[in-house]
Amino acid sequence: MRVDLNADLGETVDGMPTADDEAMFAVISSANVACGGHAGDAVSMREAVDRAARFGVAVGAHPSYDDREHFGRVPRDPDPADLRASVAAQLDALVSAGADLRYVKPHGALYHAVSADPVQAAAVVAAVADHAERLGRPLPVLGLPGAIAGAAASAGLPFVHEAFLDRGYTAAGGLVPRGEAGALIDDPARVAERALRLVRDGDVETVDGDRLAVEAASLCLHGDTPSAVAMARAVRAALDAAGVEVRAPW
Repeated sequence: MRVDLNADLGETVDGMPTADDEAMFAVISSANVACGGHAGDAVSMREAVDRAARFGVAVGAHPSYDDREHFGRVPRDPDPADLRASVAAQLDALVSAGADLRYVKPHGALYHAVSADPVQAAAVVAAVADHAERLGRPLPVLGLPGAIAGAAASAGLPFVHEAFLDRGYTAAGGLVPRGEAGALIDDPARVAERALRLVRDGDVETVDGDRLAVEAASLCLHGDTPSAVAMARAVRAALDAAGVEVRAPW
């Protein structure tokens, strides 16, 4: 058995980190690095790239709406050309910081928008495809099933499904909106059990107590959750003990 363990990192706000990146990089296999849209700056991106090299972690870009005020978590409806240009600029910023970019995962409200909105999905994928063409190799997109998966396939880009360990799921397969009951899970033991269940059985418990089938090659933890480090360590320990290889698929 093998699975990727990813986390959203490099999310500094006004120069202040929102996560213990050093501790998180030590246990994950892929890092979704903020590249200026919702958080992060040139310094934090370089630090993330350096940590990734030290810990042998794959670097992915974590582009967002241009929305530092709301940490990229407020829905928006940008002009597709502007969205494409914004995502492209964020990928370029991370590469300029020295990243060997292996994949792209949208952040926050943009992440959810591209699952439901074909127009925004196409704009984001177009930016990724442009970058992949310059790299001369495919650049996978990481996310939930939906419009983004179809857009990636149309552009000839690999799409990798992920599942969330620290977020509640609805019966329909979406994430419970932040602020609603059951949206966040912060118990390390529970999160570790969810990880094992996802890998072994391919399902997760919804907020209603039902089991939801989830196919995922990558498992995500949010670095800015207060107990993120404890959860990440618990997950990694559980996976290691079960003989599950934690490795980036890129």
